[in-house]
Amino acid sequence: MIIAFILQTLQDTLVNITNVVQDNQDEIIKNSGNWFNKITMKFIIRLVIDSLSLFILMRLIYYPRYKNKAFFLTFIVFNLVIFLVTYLLNKVDLSLGAAFGLFAVFGIMRYRSEDISIKNLTYLFIVIALGLLSAIAKGSWEEITFYNIIILIPVYVLESNLLIKSENSKIVYYDNIEMLKLENKEQLLNDLKNRLGYNIKKIEIERIDFLRDSAVLRVFYEEE
Repeated sequence: MIIAFILQTLQDTLVNITNVVQDNQDEIIKNSGNWFNKITMKFIIRLVIDSLSLFILMRLIYYPRYKNKAFFLTFIVFNLVIFLVTYLLNKVDLSLGAAFGLFAVFGIMRYRSEDISIKNLTYLFIVIALGLLSAIAKGSWEEITFYNIIILIPVYVLESNLLIKSENSKIVYYDNIEMLKLENKEQLLNDLKNRLGYNIKKIEIERIDFLRDSAVLRVFYEEE
C-alpha cells in the first residue's frame, strides 16, 4: 500500500510538472534561449582567452626551454579544472577570498609519486593563476587579456636569458664516493664537466650509498 501510494504521488507530481511546462512552453524556450546565449558567449570568450594564454605559456615558453612533455597533462588539466570550477562558483557570488582560498587548495596539491622540481611547481602556479584570472576577473575581454599578458611577459623574459643566464639542475647518480671528499672538490667538478659536458657551477649531495659506493648528486649548471 505504501509503495502504491508513493508511486501514485510521484505520477501525479510528474503530470503536474508536465502540464506546467506545456502551458508555459513558449516563454520557457524564449527565456532559456536568451540566458543560454548570454552565458555561452561570456563563457566562450573567457575560455578562448584562457586557452590562448595557456598555449603561449606551454608551447612558446615552457616547451622550447625544457623540451619536456611529461607535465603537459598536469598543467592543462589543472588550468581547465580551476577555470571551470571558479567560473561556475562565480555564478553563486563567489567572493574574492573564497577564490583565493580555492587557489590555495589547488596550489598545495602535489603528486607524491613524482618529484616535482621548483621550476615545474612554479609553472603549475602560473597555469592555476591564468585559469583563475580568466574565469572571475572583472572587466572586458581586453582587460582580462591584458592581465594574462602581465603574467606571460615576465615569464618569457626571465626564461629567455635576456636579463641573466638561467641556471638549471639535474640529478646525477655518481659511482665514486671517494671523489666526494672536500680535498677532491676540484677533481669532482672537472670529472662531472667532462662526463656531462655542462658548465657546472655548483654540486649538492642528495644521498650517499656506502654499500654500493655511489651517491646521488644535484648538479647546477648554466646553459650556453
